[in-house]
Amino acid sequence: MKKPELLVTPSSVEEIPWLIDAGADAFVVGEMEYGLRLAGEFTRDQVKESVRLAHDSGKKIYVAMNGIFHNEKVDNLLDYMQFLNEVNVDAALFGDPAVLITAREVAPNMKLHWNPETTATNWYTCNYWGRKGAKRAVLARELSMDEVIEIKEHAEVEIEVQIHGMTCMFQSKRRLIGNYFEFLGRKMEVREKQEGGSLYLFDPERNNRYPIFEDQNGTHIMSPKDICIIDELGDLIDAGIDSFKIDGIFKSVEYNVTVTELYRKAIDMYVNDPEQYEQNKEALLKEIENIQPKDRPLDTGFFFKETVY
Repeated sequence: MKKPELLVTPSSVEEIPWLIDAGADAFVVGEMEYGLRLAGEFTRDQVKESVRLAHDSGKKIYVAMNGIFHNEKVDNLLDYMQFLNEVNVDAALFGDPAVLITAREVAPNMKLHWNPETTATNWYTCNYWGRKGAKRAVLARELSMDEVIEIKEHAEVEIEVQIHGMTCMFQSKRRLIGNYFEFLGRKMEVREKQEGGSLYLFDPERNNRYPIFEDQNGTHIMSPKDICIIDELGDLIDAGIDSFKIDGIFKSVEYNVTVTELYRKAIDMYVNDPEQYEQNKEALLKEIENIQPKDRPLDTGFFFKETVY
């Protein structure tokens, strides 16, 4: 039975050794200039140091270049891709074909992971980008378990699936906050969290809080709940999914380390002894529930169609 990669998103270089000790196999880092919704901002020097730390432990570094690039940003891609190639990152994430074309010019041996966020929903499209040069497809979060498994059965590329954490519900290149919901006639308000000044959309009818942040890539409205399928990993492992992602955005170092340790334990347990996993999976879920922030309920996302936005 193949053991999937455990991929996590550190918020800083300092977090990487802790996550390595917790059992992470690979990391996604990057700069807002090129990547979307990163757990932390990594300068070039920090990317270089991240590669050193990871490679010294036999781990991998992937750099996010999955932003939406307008003409004025395209020229910067060449220099950044050359830099990534020079420091030996293990792969670059992309959604825009401009990144793929740039890689062909200056880093033909660079591995590319196709990550368009919402449009990786069928194996034909995954294989199309695979034939263009991508080695992996990062699937949309809105897929059911059956759809994910069906894609893997027909895929010619590696398949990555998010198994834990917050997901993005909406992105606009504009800095939008409240007018959209007023237009729909929904009584929602913008609330400001006292700690750190984070913004939320609050839906009193469902008692949901939708985290919002705005950066140079626009406005991002995030899910009111965190995906957690630590007790539902068996089908994905049996299907041969190549990479499991834990998205640690907006979470503390302590939380991310503990969650990584628990998923490491769950994956290893299932691969080595599925029966032992079945006996212990409820306890693993309970451990995550015990550290979960009270304003971030857990659910299974779209894997079983329980969440409707």
